[in-house]
Order: sequence, then C-alpha cells, then structure tokens
Amino acid sequence: MELPISEATGDHLILAGTTYDSRLIMGTARYPNHDVLLKALRAGGAQMVTVAIRRVNLDDPTGGNLISLLRKEGYQLLPNTAGCHTVRDALLTAELAREALGTDFIKLEIIADEDTLYPDAEKVLEGARILVEKGFHVMPYCTDDPIICKKLADLGCIAVMPLGSPIGSGMGILNPYNISLIRDLVRVPVIVDAGVGTASDVAVAMELGCDGVLLNTAVASARDPVLMAQAMRQACEAGRKAHLAGRIPRKSYAAASSPTEGRIKF
Repeated sequence: MELPISEATGDHLILAGTTYDSRLIMGTARYPNHDVLLKALRAGGAQMVTVAIRRVNLDDPTGGNLISLLRKEGYQLLPNTAGCHTVRDALLTAELAREALGTDFIKLEIIADEDTLYPDAEKVLEGARILVEKGFHVMPYCTDDPIICKKLADLGCIAVMPLGSPIGSGMGILNPYNISLIRDLVRVPVIVDAGVGTASDVAVAMELGCDGVLLNTAVASARDPVLMAQAMRQACEAGRKAHLAGRIPRKSYAAASSPTEGRIKF
C-alpha cells in the first residue's frame, strides 16, 4: 500500500513547533449540518480547522456546540477574527479566542469592505505586530502582495496566508506569479487562503511550492461536500509530490521524447 506523502518523504507542515501530516486546513462554516461537516473533515484529512469566534456559541452548556464537536474529534483549532473591520475588534476577538479556547494560534482577518472582502493591508500589519508582541502565533489572511507578505513574516508571523482570489469566489489562483514571488521572498510557511473552487486549484497552489492550502466554501457548498473534500486531499498530496519531484522546463518548441541516436535509417 502506498504511504502518505508525509510518511514516504518525511515531509511535514510545521507551525509554531507543531508538526502536521496534512497540509490542508479546512474551514467549518456553511455546511448543511454538523454530521456532513465531520464527514467532510475526515475525508479531507485535515488536522487543523478554522472557527470564526464571533459566529460560534462558546457557552453552550450542552456540549453539543461546534467547538465541543471539533475538540472531541481531536482537531487543532485555529480561531479566526472573521467579521472584524478594525484593529481593535480583531485584538479583542483574538484575546477572547485565547481565553475561551486556550490556544495562542490565531488567524488574523481584518476586512476592508463587504463587497470584495479584501484584507486591509495597513490594519493587518498593525494588528499582526500587536498580536505577535502579545505572544500569539499569528497567521494573517493577506493580499497576494509579496512586499506585504515579507513585512508580515519579518514581524514574526508564523505563516502568511495570501488570497488566491476573493473569498468564496471559486476563481482559483488568479496571480500564480505573485504567489511564486511570495514563496521565494519569505522564510515562513505560505498557505494559500481564499478563492479555491475545485481540486485543480489546490494542486496548482502546491505545485507553486506553497506549504498548504486553507479552504472552506469549495467543500462546504459543493454538491457532495464529502466527495469534494476527498478530492481536495488527493489534489494537495499530488501537487506537493509534483513540487518535490520538479517539473520539466517549459519550452517554446517540441522536444522529441524518443532519442534519435541509433535510429533505423531507410
């Protein structure tokens, strides 16, 4: 039986000293119910999952809330500051997440407007600086700007998470050149976040050398979320293998695959 890529090559995603076999991080929103969510997470093989702190009930005494379910399944929780438009709101949400969940991990999101859901680069930089100083393991959702990503990495963020395209758009990676530049410039993990529509988008991200992919809508809103999650997992592994193997150079003209030496002459 073929070994998983991580076992076969010793290739792992490492975040803040924690090692993950899976390079796929999955969101937990938009699923029709918790049963489908849990089945999709298992099919995707994710070990880390995101939760929007401002949109979940942290005080449900029945133990039936989303957080309880995810903890019972053993997932590493990555709380996020989704819905925040100011640095102040993001900081308060991060502190709430740390207090309620007992984790220093935080996915920093500060949105500029409701139409594009693009990150506000200036506010993300300011929020990241403060959170790093407070001891958080910051994973910022940011634009695919190589300079912004370099600044975030230099601030001490444990990873940078540039968008592939707008959140929930399903348009895939619109600017692979920028993603490649980011991968070359920063020395922390690069995780493509937002815009993934199908498995081929995940494969492209991994082939570009990214360390992981975070996705949600592409699975949660698929006709069959569980089957799509499985496809995303396989695409992530295939793309990583292709990156490690090394693609052949692109050429403008054909190059025969069969050697010409020793060819029979008529």
